[in-house]
Amino acid sequence: MIMNDVVLYWSPSCSTCQKAARWLDRRGVKVTKFRDIKDEPLSRLEVEALAKLLGGPEDLFSKRAVKYREMKLGEREVSPAEMLDLMSSEYTFLKRPIMVIGDKAIASFFERTFDSFLAEHYFEGGQNRERPRKAFVHRGSRR
Repeated sequence: MIMNDVVLYWSPSCSTCQKAARWLDRRGVKVTKFRDIKDEPLSRLEVEALAKLLGGPEDLFSKRAVKYREMKLGEREVSPAEMLDLMSSEYTFLKRPIMVIGDKAIASFFERTFDSFLAEHYFEGGQNRERPRKAFVHRGSRR
């Protein structure tokens, strides 16, 4: 049973976002809304709200963006306020995908963290709805 709506902030052209969407689908997670962060940029208030859900701007800010390197941001300290400015003006500074369920959020796709997040915030009773995998049976030579 679904506990809350699921919103996925993503970029459809991002391979990691595509992988996350397929992964969610295989687990029976119904994404209520897909928000394309390139075609529908987030406002400053939306970025601030997501950052707050995640624990702070540094938990939403991506250092993998090409512009991060171009602007040589790794060579100096970037303040939380500047992170919010950058993420509000350029979607590539946002970690992605970002999944929001109720008043909880997670950014960046890693199967284990998404699994734990869904168990806690999506599936009733904390049950993981992943389809069972076939057990591996080693058929080596018998001695």
